[in-house]
Amino acid sequence: MVDFTLTDEQKALREMAHDFAEKEIRPVAWEHDKDGSWPQEVIDKAWEVGLMNTHAPEQYGGPGLSFLDGTLIEEELAWGCSGIATSISANGLAAAPVALGGSDEVQKEYYTALTEAKQLASFCLTEPDAGSDVSGMRTRAVRQGDKYVINGSKCFITNGTYADWYTVYAKTDPDAGHRGISAFLVRRDDTVTVDKKEDKMGQRASNTATITFNETEVDAKYMLGEENHGFRLAMMTLDRTRPGVAAMATGIARAAFEFATAYSKERVQFGVPIAMHQAIQFMIADMATKVHLSRLATWHSAVLLDQGQRNTIESSHAKRFAADTAMEVTTDAVQVYGGYGFIKEYPVEKLMRDAKIMQLYEGTSQIQRLVIARETLLPRRVEEHAAA
Repeated sequence: MVDFTLTDEQKALREMAHDFAEKEIRPVAWEHDKDGSWPQEVIDKAWEVGLMNTHAPEQYGGPGLSFLDGTLIEEELAWGCSGIATSISANGLAAAPVALGGSDEVQKEYYTALTEAKQLASFCLTEPDAGSDVSGMRTRAVRQGDKYVINGSKCFITNGTYADWYTVYAKTDPDAGHRGISAFLVRRDDTVTVDKKEDKMGQRASNTATITFNETEVDAKYMLGEENHGFRLAMMTLDRTRPGVAAMATGIARAAFEFATAYSKERVQFGVPIAMHQAIQFMIADMATKVHLSRLATWHSAVLLDQGQRNTIESSHAKRFAADTAMEVTTDAVQVYGGYGFIKEYPVEKLMRDAKIMQLYEGTSQIQRLVIARETLLPRRVEEHAAA
């Protein structure tokens, strides 16, 4: 029998994350959005209470939480502010390839660095000319003795300005397309340059930067996995992190739904609260359904990981549906507010801007549809491709 009942420990974890979002994130969220300022104090508090590095193994000082546990936390943090939640959770994306491809020595070194100090890490895959088409990347890593020398630039890097280390993907065989990519761990002091911080439409409390590597030397032991197998490592990483992104999208949608529901009971038109009008009731009902289904898809994709199963199609289902839901629900929330929803004084305007990025990063909604189509139509071929 399928059981969606959370354990007492999971309920307590979710409640702790919600309390943190309510007391530490929401009171400052709109100011950080307005200024585009870095929420260092909130990040420090999140580290102190154990809401960062949630999947870090216990033997390296982490809590070793399950993937389902992680989605519970990320939904609540994004309910508070998805920009701040992104800043808090980005270490998980950078560290996942370490768990998948790092030696025991490297895992101990880098996970311990995250759990023993307030460090940040960034995942560096996207380039100006290589977004959805990862094989088009131009960053190169050339073997020189017992080191690799990396040259190139990465864009749209979350926490890039403040990261202490980076997981970097580079071409080690430039003629082999996606089969010529490798992954490396690079420290900030290894001649890494932050070129600029992006001025974004939404999630303005998160830092997004362009990073350049200029003759950056990395010891060969900091290659993750085998040479030229970095693409597979990146795809395995995204399978593990997309449930968390779906959870954040669910949190955004839930926040917008809650604001719209409360407002519909207060706003009076034609002598009654607008919640009494069927047109508004149908919008609220659709919001409730989409938020509910987003959460179920998210939990399913996370539980499969916890069971040791492949979740490629399920994580794409969850990420695509929850991201599109966040955009639809926040847009409808603005509609419920009417003209007031278009004013920055009211919360749903920010949520609508924050929601858009969910359809773009960690694989656009269109890329998710490609994954779903290929997994559905050509399952054997996809399995062979993943194993290559």
